[in-house]
Amino acid sequence: VQLVESGGGLVQPGGSLRLSCVASGFTFSSYVLRWYRQSQGKERELVASIPGSGIATYVDDSVKGRFSVSRDNAKNTMSLQMNSLKPEDTAVYYCHARLPSMPSNGGYWGQGTQVTVSS
Repeated sequence: VQLVESGGGLVQPGGSLRLSCVASGFTFSSYVLRWYRQSQGKERELVASIPGSGIATYVDDSVKGRFSVSRDNAKNTMSLQMNSLKPEDTAVYYCHARLPSMPSNGGYWGQGTQVTVSS
């Protein structure tokens, strides 16, 4: 099982980035996928989630209207489109995959990709 994030980098405030998470080694379409982020000195927080069907996505209030999550089950890929980025969005972003039947602390994690929003 492998989850690999990409697309992070340095961007100015107000800019955009698109993160991708490519998965392998499991039945991708059966898993609920989530994006988490963790900034220095803070706990990891949920940013967005998307069920296997791709319908009824969730984004946290802190990013609502700026971030959107999508998935392509044919390509085993999940994306996070991030617009109007703010310095407080700076964090390491992780993708996570979990079957609904797994315990809440179960599932698989990617290695993370750094997003830095700074002028």
